[in-house]
Amino acid sequence: MGRLDGRVAVVTGAGSGNGLAIATAYARDGAAVAIGEFSEPRGEAAEAAIVRAGGRAIFVPTDVRDWDAVDRLVSETIQQLGRLDVIVNNAGVLDGYATCLDTSFELFDQVMAINVRGVFFGCKRALAEMVPAGRGKIINMASVAGLVAMGGGCTYTMSKHAIVGLTRQLACEYGPLGIRVNAICPGSIATSLRQNSMEILGDTAPEMSGTGVGALSPDRLAQIVPLGARGSAEDVAAAAVYLASSDSDYMNGHTLVVDGGWTAR
Repeated sequence: MGRLDGRVAVVTGAGSGNGLAIATAYARDGAAVAIGEFSEPRGEAAEAAIVRAGGRAIFVPTDVRDWDAVDRLVSETIQQLGRLDVIVNNAGVLDGYATCLDTSFELFDQVMAINVRGVFFGCKRALAEMVPAGRGKIINMASVAGLVAMGGGCTYTMSKHAIVGLTRQLACEYGPLGIRVNAICPGSIATSLRQNSMEILGDTAPEMSGTGVGALSPDRLAQIVPLGARGSAEDVAAAAVYLASSDSDYMNGHTLVVDGGWTAR
């Protein structure tokens, strides 16, 4: 038996990186998974890979900036998979570590639309199903940049602090109604987020290469991350499985840090 047998989960940004690892781990542990993904090729490939491995998955093209798209994602999940138990609001983009002065108004608007408004939309739509059911788990993808400064640029740091605040607020509002709301704060994780961010942001995207902790030399990385290496998407997925399972039923409003000790210094 899997830890998530019989459960249905929505994962946004599930076509690559942390989202794909989470969707794959959920399916492996027995959940049926709805893949909400901006890129149709990545979303279709993720669905096919999970089904090929014996899991149950559907792909719903989703731009989390659009309420109608998020509404459709949850509605199709319930229509095709029968219920909603878990949502992972994972879709997000980087800002290329842009400083305040270097951040254009367009970049600010796009990063906040995806990283904050998109998570708000996901929470709001899921709560509309979970509150009447009296159960459900919401997992929001924050970051170490939601806990400390210099984990990203100006807008990215603002957006991830907002996710931590939203998570705590919803945990207090809806915990008494049977909903558990928690966040994951990854540190430096090896994914394709830089490339995907440039694709999604388009003309508003700043230069992403050579920026951030992930671009540092091993010696410099070890000065920031005590474990001395970047984590993997599977490390984040393991935390997401725990938060989706009954093992975490007494956790609410928590930010689960997966950062190799970065924020422990």
